[in-house]
Amino acid sequence: MNRAVFLDRDGVINKNREDYVKSWDEVEFLPGVFEALKELAGSDFLIFVLTNQSAVGKGLLTITELDAMHRKMKHVVESQGGRIDGFYYCPHQPEENCSCRKPAPGLLLAAAAEHSLRLDQSYFVGDARSDMEAAVNAGCQPVFVLSGRGQDQLKLLKGSLRKSCEITPNLPTAVNWILQNGNS
Repeated sequence: MNRAVFLDRDGVINKNREDYVKSWDEVEFLPGVFEALKELAGSDFLIFVLTNQSAVGKGLLTITELDAMHRKMKHVVESQGGRIDGFYYCPHQPEENCSCRKPAPGLLLAAAAEHSLRLDQSYFVGDARSDMEAAVNAGCQPVFVLSGRGQDQLKLLKGSLRKSCEITPNLPTAVNWILQNGNS
């Protein structure tokens, strides 16, 4: 059985946009992301990006365009010494109530089934309450970053959800924490 680090995309790897990231030209990597992914690539963790992409459901972006953007992202990360083993996304709008849109655990469960993952030994790094709920719903460790929407979303983490989260400033510090705590 394998273990993984799941990463939300917008706000963790690249900057969020109010009008969605709809093309490669709108992708702006956050500081320290390449170094963090390079460090993570040196571990035995598989690395997956999990992202809600309602822009597809709204007709702002096609699945073909999204897949091309993800291939380019993977190529750029690999050219910097990092690694992304796969992308999982929900193309639905929130009102569709699908099983793959975070906070539902569908994306994590799909990755686990396809890659023989131990979710109880895996981590999910995200900048939103829905990311942390998806992690808990799937049985993996939630790691909350204050980048992206994190500062605003932090106040939505309450009670046992907040207590279950490791809270870090950004992806580089999250990766550092995972590598220190996940190898025990």
